[in-house]
Amino acid sequence: MHDTLSLLNHSDFPAISRRKTEILQINIGLRCNQQCVHCHVNSSPKRTEKMDEETIAAVYEFVKDSDVHTLDITGGAPELHPQFRELVAEIRALNINVIDRCNLTILSEPDQDDLADFLAEQQVDIVASLPCYQKENVDKQRGKGVFDLSIKGLQQLNFLGYGKSDSNLKLDLVYNPQGPELPPEQAPLEASFKKVLMQEYGIEFNQLFTLCNMPINRFGSTLVSKGIFHDYISLLKKSHNNDNLDNVMCRNMISIDWQGFVYDCDFNQMLGLNMMEAGKQLHISELTDSRLEGNEITVLDHCYGCTAGQGSSCGGALI
Repeated sequence: MHDTLSLLNHSDFPAISRRKTEILQINIGLRCNQQCVHCHVNSSPKRTEKMDEETIAAVYEFVKDSDVHTLDITGGAPELHPQFRELVAEIRALNINVIDRCNLTILSEPDQDDLADFLAEQQVDIVASLPCYQKENVDKQRGKGVFDLSIKGLQQLNFLGYGKSDSNLKLDLVYNPQGPELPPEQAPLEASFKKVLMQEYGIEFNQLFTLCNMPINRFGSTLVSKGIFHDYISLLKKSHNNDNLDNVMCRNMISIDWQGFVYDCDFNQMLGLNMMEAGKQLHISELTDSRLEGNEITVLDHCYGCTAGQGSSCGGALI
């Protein structure tokens, strides 16, 4: 199941521990309308796994009774889950921030005509994947026609106020490298994205997040098949910056899979590195707000992907 896990064992990554949990990230389901080559979740249109009603209820109860300030919803394409909108509305009613990790093309699906309007009405923050501002590169990584639909989606979101300087509707973009290299420096790349997208398509957005490709699942398997897995791990280790350890996302975030099990981060989730208590997988329905504070975080060599160079997290570069 986790075909790269055995290659990541016996890591010398520095020991780190959890702080107070402030962000809850949930993988609400693995079904997606795309099948990207860099996807560490192995999502695709064929996946059927999704969070059930009882687990969604447990997520709501945890958020309601905790000091979590943000619910970060991912997938798959999270919007394809039949309870996505209900959950968003319930969480927003608690005055909790909601992030939707959107692939943009979902806005063009036949049954999602009103999705953008819903997200705007609920004032949901959108973090949208756009690995390049060039059509050829995007379509190569994410599939033919994805770039054009992504541009259409961004223009639709701009029309509703997303990404505008005078609006509170936040639109951030995510960049992933094409292959086994570190992402470029975030600030100048963001400036290039903003210049080209405005000049060519009239598109505005708030921030660009640069993320390192993780050597796990689909991307990890590609590295293995090309015989460069260990070369990539060596690059990540060689580029490790100790200053990034203080700001890695697993310090104040927990990750919940579609079954409700708890992990230190989304990447550990994809490797099946569950949080355990008394030999049992910890479930969101059993979790209390302060229960994890001070616990040691499970680390392996993939963690160097978060500390290499300028650092990488769900919120982009760390330094």
